[in-house]
Amino acid sequence: MNPKPAIKGRGAQLNVPNRFFEFSHETRNDFLEYCQKEGELPDKNKTKYLEVFPKTIVNKVESTDVGMAYSMNAYQGCEHGCIYCYARNSHEYWGYSAGLDFERRILVKKEAPKLLEALLKKKSWQAKTIVMSGNTDCYQPAEKQFEITRQCLHIFLKYKHPVGIITKNALILRDLDVLKALANDNLISVNISITSLTEDIRRVLEPRTATIKKRLETVKVLSDNGIPVNVMIAPIIPSINSHEILPLAKAAFDNGALSIGHTIVRLNGAIGTIFTDWIKKTMPDRADKVLHQIENCHGGSLNDSRYGTRMRGEGKIAEQINSLVKLARLKYFKNKGMPILNTSLYEQYKQGQLKLF
Repeated sequence: MNPKPAIKGRGAQLNVPNRFFEFSHETRNDFLEYCQKEGELPDKNKTKYLEVFPKTIVNKVESTDVGMAYSMNAYQGCEHGCIYCYARNSHEYWGYSAGLDFERRILVKKEAPKLLEALLKKKSWQAKTIVMSGNTDCYQPAEKQFEITRQCLHIFLKYKHPVGIITKNALILRDLDVLKALANDNLISVNISITSLTEDIRRVLEPRTATIKKRLETVKVLSDNGIPVNVMIAPIIPSINSHEILPLAKAAFDNGALSIGHTIVRLNGAIGTIFTDWIKKTMPDRADKVLHQIENCHGGSLNDSRYGTRMRGEGKIAEQINSLVKLARLKYFKNKGMPILNTSLYEQYKQGQLKLF
C-alpha cells in the first residue's frame, strides 16, 4: 500500500454539497485548466478560525449509545481531519460542508469559559460529569492559540466539578498541572483515541493528529501522574485497522491505561460520500473490499442510525471484531477499569469558595 491523498494534510478530498442548501459549489475542469496555465493554485488549502457566539456551551446527550450525560465543545469543525469523523455532519448546521470545510473552517467559542461558569453557578445545576470533546477535539490545533480548553479546566477546578476529556492530541500535556490538581479530588478522566500503530495509516486516516508515538507517550505521562486514562480503539475499520486490536490493547496496557473502548465505523449522512471518495483515492487496491465489509457490519448499508447496534455492528465481521476486543479486555484489563468521578464536592464550592456554614 502506498496511500497518496491528492490534497496533502487533509482527510476529506472534496467538499460535498450541504443537504440544507438548494445550491452547491462546483469546481469546473475549465477553471482548473486555467489555474494550471496561469501557474495559480485553485485552492489555497488554508485553515480559517471564525468566532461564533453561542448562548449555551453544555449540551445534554440524549443518545443511549454514548457513555456521557453532558458534553461541551469549545470548537466546531476540527483541523485533525479524521476521515471517518461522525461530527462532520454537524458542520452542515452551521452552513458549511461536511467535507473540507469541516477541517478548514473552525468555529471558535471564546466565551465558553464564561458560559460554563454561569451554568455551574446556577442553583438548579447538579454535578454530573461534563465531557469535553463530545463532538470535536478540544485539543485540536486551534487550542494552542486560543487556550479555551485550559480556561475551562480552571473553571472545573474552581468549582470542584467532574470533567471528562476525549482527545487524540498530545497538547493535553500542556495542562498537566491543572489535570493533576483535578485528579487529586478524583474529578478527571481522560480518553485518548489511538486508531492504529502504523504511521502510514495514521497519516491518511487522521492527517493532522499527534503521531502514534506521541499519543502512547501521552497515555504514559498521564497515567504516571495519577490521571486515569481509557484508550479508545475507535473506530475499528475492517481491513484497515481491524487486525491491530490486540497489539493496540497491549500498547495501551503497557503505557498504563486502565481500560479500552471501541466502536465499529459507521458512515452516516455525508460521511459515506466523503469516505468513499477518500478510500478510492488513497487505497484504490482495497477500496471495494473495505466498503463491502463496512456494509456487512451494518445490515448492508454504510449508514447505520439504529440505537443499540450502530456502535457495535452486526453480522460475522462485527462479531469477530467484538470478540477480539472482549479477548483483549480479558487478557490485559481484567479487574481493571476507570473510576467513577467525584460529584460530592461541587455543592460546597458552588459559590466559588468552600462554604463555612
